[in-house]
Amino acid sequence: MAAGGRAGQFGGRVIIMRGMPDDTRRTISQLRQDCRTGPLSARVRGQVEELTRKDSANGKPYWEVKLRDASDVMTLRAWTDTAAFDSCEELDRGACVEIEGEFLINGSFGLDGRRWRMKPLRAEDAAGLFAGSEEEAAAAERDLSHVRKFCEGINDPRLRALCLLFLDEHGDRFRRAAAARVNHHAHRGGLLRHTAQMMRSADALCGVYQDLHRDLLLAGVLFHDTGKLWEMCPAEMGFEIPRELRGELLGHISIGVELVNALWRKMPLEEWKSIEPASEDVRLHLLHLVASHHGELQFGSPVEPKTPEAMALHFVDNIDARLEMFAMAYARQPEIAPGIHERVRTLNTSPVRPLKRTPETPG
Repeated sequence: MAAGGRAGQFGGRVIIMRGMPDDTRRTISQLRQDCRTGPLSARVRGQVEELTRKDSANGKPYWEVKLRDASDVMTLRAWTDTAAFDSCEELDRGACVEIEGEFLINGSFGLDGRRWRMKPLRAEDAAGLFAGSEEEAAAAERDLSHVRKFCEGINDPRLRALCLLFLDEHGDRFRRAAAARVNHHAHRGGLLRHTAQMMRSADALCGVYQDLHRDLLLAGVLFHDTGKLWEMCPAEMGFEIPRELRGELLGHISIGVELVNALWRKMPLEEWKSIEPASEDVRLHLLHLVASHHGELQFGSPVEPKTPEAMALHFVDNIDARLEMFAMAYARQPEIAPGIHERVRTLNTSPVRPLKRTPETPG
């Protein structure tokens, strides 16, 4: 083996990879951003989400590899005259790999790789991949801590107990679920980030509109998308957002209503029978928030918002989703003119780079 090289193995075949310093490793999102200024030699780790054998227009075979990590997804092509093609011949879908090569933004194709090689990750490295980088793991811990503190601070003992019961019973699945497949927070851990952002926004909104029922709104934020734990939740060791029969047949709103009712039945309601408002009214208002959070019948809600808290939840949800879409557009959409990005269908606009904030002046 050449000095500084490393060996990976696929099906008994050893692949020699030239060495690169650790600081060349990037997430897919970082790679996409850094390649805006030109080609870049780097390493990236991810899970093979799709692996497809195809033929070009002139009949030349190639492999198309869709690689996903916690931040983003990219597609690479391995042609017959490359070492990567041989690696793909023995590669399994779902494998965790490290890819090393030259990366660039290739016109309409987007992020692309040239002269790339691939090796499988060791089990401990794969586990670290799903845990995320130190920065990503710390952000997830902060979000989960904020969600729990908001729940612990709910005054109504029924809503507080319900929220904490959910976190205790379904916390692991909640941490890894996605909030969507494509449009926003469409990645492992996306639902936790979306929920934490919404809770912080809802709490701030209650400080301005003090007639809002803060306890109910915070509980509604927590539960509004919990059906996605069974509609779009990656496996414990996976980034792919699979389709599940329950999610396909019922959808996350129906599942969320079912979940609230199932947890509610576990509550010691007899202990709270003298509390006003009545427990049944609290349950119904919370269910209404879950059922109406899409805002309109045409967008999947079985009922439209009929209370201030339901309307606030709908808009807080929409604000966080749309601001995330802008952030994704700035990171992924090519510029069609200086400061103007390619049109985003879900935003129905071509995002323009925001104005830089004026630095704070001392004193």
